Formats: sequence, C-alpha cells, structure tokens
Amino acid sequence: MYFEWQRYVPVAERKRKAAREASAIRKHGEALAPVVLSGRTIAQTFWGKAWCQNLERYSDYANRLPRGRTYVRNGSVIDLRITAGQVTALVSGSSLYKVRAEVSALDSQRWQSICRDCAGAIDTLVELLQARFSQGIMERMCRHESGLFPAPKEIRFSCSCPDWASMCKHVAAVLYGIGARLDQQPELLFLLRKVDHAALIAAAGTELKLGDTAPSAARVLDGPDLSALFGIELAEPAKASARSEPVATAQRPSTSGAAKKKAARRAAASPGQRKTAAKQRAERRAPRKSSKAGAEKARASAAGREGSSRSK
Repeated sequence: MYFEWQRYVPVAERKRKAAREASAIRKHGEALAPVVLSGRTIAQTFWGKAWCQNLERYSDYANRLPRGRTYVRNGSVIDLRITAGQVTALVSGSSLYKVRAEVSALDSQRWQSICRDCAGAIDTLVELLQARFSQGIMERMCRHESGLFPAPKEIRFSCSCPDWASMCKHVAAVLYGIGARLDQQPELLFLLRKVDHAALIAAAGTELKLGDTAPSAARVLDGPDLSALFGIELAEPAKASARSEPVATAQRPSTSGAAKKKAARRAAASPGQRKTAAKQRAERRAPRKSSKAGAEKARASAAGREGSSRSK
C-alpha cells in the first residue's frame, strides 16, 4: 500500500467550492456565520491578535497552524459559533467537515486574581471591550499560563476529517477563526471561558468617598449646557428691574350694579335699537351745547359793552 499525496487545490477553486457549499446549506433554510477577513490579516484588534499570538506561542501547534492560516484566509470556515465553553464550525476541504472545540472554564482562583490585579484600572465595559487600558493591564490579561487565554491542555478538539494528526488543518483554521471573530465580538472570549467580564469593573469606584466641598466652577453646568445635555428647553430666569423700589399696580375702579345692568341692556339690544339710542343721546346733548355756546356769547357781548363805556 502506497501513500499518495492529495492533489493540490488552487486558492480560487477552494473559495468557489466553499461558496457553493455555503449556498447549498442556506437553500435548506439554515443560517451560517462564516469567518470573513478583510485582506490577509486574520486579526486587527487587541483581543483578536492576543488570541492568535497565544496559539502561536505553544510548540504543540507549530506544525499545523500554518495550514490553518491558509484555510481561514481562503474563506474555508463557512460557519463558526462560539458558546459557553465550546466552539462549533463547518470547514470546507476535500469535503465539508464538522469541527468541535471545547475550552475549559477559567479557574475561579485564576479569575479572581485577574480581577484583583485589574480592579480600579478599567472604568467601563466600553473601555474593556475596546481594550482602552494601560499596557500593564494588557500584559496581565495575556500572561502566560495565568492570564485569560487558554493553554493547549485546556482545549480539546475533534474533526470529522480522516486526518490522523492530533490537530488537523481544519481545527487550526477554526482556532484562527476564533481570533477573527473576537475582532468583532470581544465579549465572546469571556463567554467561552465562562466568566463574567463585568466583574473586571465591579471594583472600580468602591474606594471613592463623597466629598464635602462644592465642585469647582469649571465642572458645574449652566443653563445652556443642561439644555444641550438633556435635549430640553429651560425657562429663562426673570430679569430684575432697574428700579429697586416696588411699583404700585393701578387698580381699576369697581363697576356699580346700575352701570352693569345698563351695559347688559346695551349688549342685548339689536343694531337698530342701539342706533336709535345713540341718536337720542346726541339730541339730548345738543341743547346743552347750544346753551353753553349762547352763555359764552353773552359774556363776550357784556365784556364788549363794559369796555366801550369805560372808554367814554
């Protein structure tokens, strides 16, 4: 019996085959989560790079990892799912192979040690997931054998391919695919190790005490700042008067009952009645005006006569 090397399959053909197999699966109504890379770089963020570098530091994986990089770059990992403690995947090779990897839960004492060392240094989950923390915290997370990433003895895997090796190229591709997936969803690393990433920031702020002094003026928001912050319109404060003395408010005289009744009768009258009443009031005022004018004329005439008699 002679051993025969398998026929070399060009990269373009592998990609087309992987695409055909993925399309066939989707036609049956199954959803897929493929590992898609932008370019040849497998991981671009801190969490993805740290995962891949952790794999490459172990000599146990040295012989098989290069083939795995080729497969994941070719788009051969057409489905990869990370759940608590395990990873399942479909890898396109000579056939479609099922890969399963189990990762041990992080030891509780090791996790507590990581939380103690990082306590107070990570303020928010956003800072944690985006790796916006100090170099010291990064080194603590990635520490060999005592950090967050698993050692080979903590990973058990299997593949449906006929390869006799302990780690086949399909498994290696899936392990690299995990690093690529952590670029997009870094919280999956904590799910895989069965720890709560919120515990890393739980101790932040517990040592703070309430101050007795008032905040500085630079940290106090005024009206416009509060409006912009909460998206509401705040009422303008009333402006003080230039005069310090209080201004008395004029009071309207009270209206008598007779005047109110008279006004009510006028309001209830028809337009014709109101016109007639206005004409009558004008006629009553006319004699008073004429008599007043006559009196003034008589006084002027008397004054003229008195002046002429004095001149004689």
